[in-house]
Amino acid sequence: MKYIVDKAETRGYFDHGWLKTYHTFSFADYYNPGRMQFGALRVLNDDTVAPGKGFGMHPHNNMEVVSIPLQGYLRHGDNVKNERTITPGEIQVMSTGSGMFHSEYNGSMTEILKFLQIWVVPGVRNTEPKYHNYDIRPFLKHNELCTFISPEGGETPAHLLQDAWFSMGTFDAGQEITYRLNKKNTGVYIFVLEGSINVQDVPLSRRDGIGVWEVEDTQIRSVSGSSVLAIEVPVE
Repeated sequence: MKYIVDKAETRGYFDHGWLKTYHTFSFADYYNPGRMQFGALRVLNDDTVAPGKGFGMHPHNNMEVVSIPLQGYLRHGDNVKNERTITPGEIQVMSTGSGMFHSEYNGSMTEILKFLQIWVVPGVRNTEPKYHNYDIRPFLKHNELCTFISPEGGETPAHLLQDAWFSMGTFDAGQEITYRLNKKNTGVYIFVLEGSINVQDVPLSRRDGIGVWEVEDTQIRSVSGSSVLAIEVPVE
């Protein structure tokens, strides 16, 4: 087994006034040659957006983009006339393919928005752009790590154009979970949303991350009440 630990306090951080953002991997003005990506997982941004503010229309191409609201209202718009506001328990998935423009705003004028934006390098390029929202709450179960994104053709509600699996769970203290990797030559990046856990006896706290590869499965133990996001991607 190989692993790498990214502590929360080592992430890139910028305060733009309307936006407070943490970057696990190099992004925008944050550049760390030792923290470029974990396999096909290219971006893991942890954003807090002021009421009524947001990202204006901007382009993406050849990237699988997943947005996960943690608090508040995330309003999406794009150049192919999609517009929707989602809240915690829902996700937004875009295959930007040959190119699309989109915007992301805080849909509330009074409450802050907290969300994760995650980019995964696709397995194929220049495909037709696609955008979808999904309500993943029916698929989540307490004290289970539940998969809600898988490769296209899988049995989950959402899919990516990559051998990638996203799973999430909320756990009581003392719960032990085994994450079994779905494919050879993949690794899993485990991100602590809340609380504290141990992964292979490595202690991790809120917003810490650990990437594990060259292993068939990995053990997660919830030390306190915790919430966890696991992202499995190709690493070779």
